[in-house]
Amino acid sequence: MEGRDNKEEIVDVRSVVEAISTADNNDIDVPLYEVESLCMRCRENGTTRFLLTLIPHFRKILLSAFECPHCGERNNEVQFAGEIQPRGCCYSLDIPSGDQKILNRQVVKSETATIKIPELDFEIPPEAQRGSLSTIEGILVRAADELQALQEERKKVDPETAEAIDQFLLKLRACAAGDSSFKFTLDDPAGNSFIENLFAPSPDPSLNIKFYERTPEQQVALGYQVGQSQMGVPGDGPSSEVASNVSDQMGREPHGSVGAAAGHRAIAQSNSAEIAEAIFRYSAPEEVMTFPSTCGSCASSCETRMFVTNIPYFQEVIVMASTCDSCGYRNSELKPGGRIPEKGKTITLSVKNASDLSRDVIKSDTAGVKVPELDLELASGTLGGIVTTVEGLVTKISESIERIHGFTFGDSLDESKKSKWQDFKLRLNKLLNVEEPWTLILDDALANSFIAPATDNIKDDHQLSYEEYERSWEQNEELGLNDIDTSSADAAYDSAQTTIKEKTTG
Repeated sequence: MEGRDNKEEIVDVRSVVEAISTADNNDIDVPLYEVESLCMRCRENGTTRFLLTLIPHFRKILLSAFECPHCGERNNEVQFAGEIQPRGCCYSLDIPSGDQKILNRQVVKSETATIKIPELDFEIPPEAQRGSLSTIEGILVRAADELQALQEERKKVDPETAEAIDQFLLKLRACAAGDSSFKFTLDDPAGNSFIENLFAPSPDPSLNIKFYERTPEQQVALGYQVGQSQMGVPGDGPSSEVASNVSDQMGREPHGSVGAAAGHRAIAQSNSAEIAEAIFRYSAPEEVMTFPSTCGSCASSCETRMFVTNIPYFQEVIVMASTCDSCGYRNSELKPGGRIPEKGKTITLSVKNASDLSRDVIKSDTAGVKVPELDLELASGTLGGIVTTVEGLVTKISESIERIHGFTFGDSLDESKKSKWQDFKLRLNKLLNVEEPWTLILDDALANSFIAPATDNIKDDHQLSYEEYERSWEQNEELGLNDIDTSSADAAYDSAQTTIKEKTTG
């Protein structure tokens, strides 16, 4: 270690991992670690530096940089040291030709993200480019340079393939220079990738963001434990016996003081029909079903409770809640019951006083949220399905905006954009203070969202309005309704009915 007295002490990899894993979330004085590592170009020893840092309103990340003093090889990488998001994300950006500004958008690509350009039939898999913070132009130029690097060797071994790659590189570099229009898609099952929205917090007409539930295969790739039943693989032995006996383990237990039994006791003490109606405004079940399940965090066995209830002026819903005694993970979920509605629904609430902030809100995962006074619009799926209040919904919107556009809150943000964000957050806080009336709109293509009325009769609540509409073909396509074909089932049903009639008449 001679000659390195003025640098950080070189430690082993295990010490770095232990120090990083035990670093406190609020510790801003995390030291820079250096590890001696092998250079893959010259096979001599170089130095890798690690720095754990927290980007405000974004994520905790691990920066690593390698440098070899022998051959000059250098590379760097960014990895996410925080949690995997509940759902995956997919960003699609339409890039027109001749617009150089759009190519300068910042892109955060995690190590699990895939980049696609459908027009070129081009895909950058997760292992090709590791986690990075770059721009769209930077990602495309890097991909072109990596393809160009081995062209001389390819021309000697396979001239036809090398010629095809040369033609492809011309198209790829044309996209990177802004000479061709294309669609840039960033798909990350871990939910840790982003594309900058230049119009934030307003919607970006060129950028489409979708959140989705991960498939069992994606769960396995991210390191989650997935059961055989989720993977569609039949099991054998004790594990299959447990799975086959799940129905036998289902039990029932009293719902407790919030159930119908408490309501019956209250009614017994008074004959007032008004009290009875108030108690059963949201009808609660007599019993709650319980069944075994697996914790989504630590994969330990836990218990899930489920019951069905009916919400007046809305519909039947299924409420599910899970609690893990091993790690303390808790999760609640609400699913709509019954058939798919024929029409979508738009719910409009005029918020005029503080009591309106306490209204119950059910926002399904297919509902979008709009606040016209702020020019704020959240696409369906942004917040997932939640049960909250108007105040809670606004709070979650603020947290979601900081998460989705989080890397635009940093110190590198110019003063004009910073003042724009500060003004927007100030206006968002004014909504919670109800300094002036504002409007909340829930647009749900499946009509599975709900805002509670302030009166016993929904017709008497003049601040709340509902409007049904016919879904467009695009909305049905996104929901998968256009692919539903019941003709075979209808034909089989008609045939069965005809056979029954023939037998009865015969």
